[in-house]
Amino acid sequence: MYLLNQRSLQNLQGVHPSLVKLMKTAILSSPFPFMITEGLRSMERQKQLFQEGKTKTLNSYHLKGRAVDIAIIVENHITWNYSFYEKVAKHILKIAHRKHLKITWGGTWNTLVDACHFQLEE
Repeated sequence: MYLLNQRSLQNLQGVHPSLVKLMKTAILSSPFPFMITEGLRSMERQKQLFQEGKTKTLNSYHLKGRAVDIAIIVENHITWNYSFYEKVAKHILKIAHRKHLKITWGGTWNTLVDACHFQLEE
């Protein structure tokens, strides 16, 4: 069983309560531990990421508190290996389905694959 660390809990401040609850539930039985690296985002931060080419939009779900980014921990280090994110995403999406939440995972996008991104649809 895993738990979100203090930094993750801080990064969930301002995030939609349903998405917060989903992440807190998902971590408990996740195949790998993960942390929340970003939740609610300011427009300044969004513009910075846009200029760096790390996002293709200035209208992110992060701006409304409806998205989170995660980082998966393997052997005490953050991994960006897609296969780990795919396993955790399947786990998160299964729980979301049970809770009747419509979640989009950025790992399925064609234009800018964003495997660490999960957003709560409106």
